[in-house]
Amino acid sequence: MHVALLISAGEMLTGPAGGRIPDGAVLVTEDRIVAAGARRDVEALAPRGTRRADYPNGCLVPGLVDGHVHLAFDPDGDPLAAVQVSEAELVLRMAGHARQMLAAGVTTVRDLGDSRRLTVALREAIAAGQIPGPRILAATTPLTAPGGHCAFLGGEVGSAEAIRELVQANAAAGADVCKVMASGGHLTPSGPAMWESQFSAEELGVIVREAHALGLPVAAHAHGTDAIVAAVHAGVDTIEHATFVHGAGFEVPLATVSRIVEQGIFVCPAISRNWRGFGQRFGEQFAEEFLARLRWMDEQGVKLAAGTDAGIPGASFSAYVDGLEAFAHAGMTTERIIEIATVQAAAALQLAGTTGQLAPGLSADLLVVDGNPLDDLGALRAVRLVLAKGRPYVPFPDGVPTVGDYVIPSSAGVVIT
Repeated sequence: MHVALLISAGEMLTGPAGGRIPDGAVLVTEDRIVAAGARRDVEALAPRGTRRADYPNGCLVPGLVDGHVHLAFDPDGDPLAAVQVSEAELVLRMAGHARQMLAAGVTTVRDLGDSRRLTVALREAIAAGQIPGPRILAATTPLTAPGGHCAFLGGEVGSAEAIRELVQANAAAGADVCKVMASGGHLTPSGPAMWESQFSAEELGVIVREAHALGLPVAAHAHGTDAIVAAVHAGVDTIEHATFVHGAGFEVPLATVSRIVEQGIFVCPAISRNWRGFGQRFGEQFAEEFLARLRWMDEQGVKLAAGTDAGIPGASFSAYVDGLEAFAHAGMTTERIIEIATVQAAAALQLAGTTGQLAPGLSADLLVVDGNPLDDLGALRAVRLVLAKGRPYVPFPDGVPTVGDYVIPSSAGVVIT
């Protein structure tokens, strides 16, 4: 018999913009939210023996969703060197990264490129409750051109036949999503520049058709304008980065943006804490135009999803909120930013009916923080409690995870009789 858990807080944000409930609570049984609403109403539904955890000065928020990570990379080292270690060493490091994200309140991640498809094994271990971590969606080996961006991960394909074979192999290995490097990127200096395309529109079409036939959505890494145009034409499901770089400047075709909206394609800018250094690395004009475009795309109706690219140099697995602050810098409201980090990010991962909101029937993915994120987005860093699929997890105050796997908070000692 599973004991129910009631968690209450002085404020509850249900996920969608406007979903704010003072003195709110959720009732959890096993891995599901049974009830969510005003504390008094939820208490009335709690069965005898329910344990509870009360945070009168805290805020209940849906579990955060990171739509773009690389668990196999080392943010403090070289990506190539990071994956050139034994499987045992690499999977242990990946498990540590997953735990860091859980401690930061991230309960779902989409890994968009790993080494040796190890995210599949990690995903299964977490799902079975063997180790703590967020729900993982795995792309396994990303498709790239010969010698192209992140070719060191082993996904080089030079023909339509090779494309189909790799997509099929990834699917057979347990991939949840297909990742394609539609343009170059700065992690691979020997490959194409970040604005240069790696695949033609026809080749991207082959990827999309093969992946969709196998039930896999397609995420396209695309910095360059031409690559973005081709990815939209091919019918990808999400565009990663969407920088719209064209040579030394930018080019944002309005017709392409309109098609992104019409086709319901999500855009994950994949912004880490590194955004604060954009001006120094790429020029102040580049930085300001890129950040201003976030708000502009949102105003045009483009569905944005939060992601951090955690794992690339400087992009820490414990700094999720730092990436969200780029949206605030762009002038977006905290209410909208939280929606992008929960409701919309879950929808981008095709998990709208699973997570991203505090609502009955959804997975018990949530966090409690000190303070109110609507007043100060930084309050999301003050994590007191995390539930991932109903499993409670408590980080230490300094952000270092606890030694045990999962623990019920000490404040949950009260039992409803």
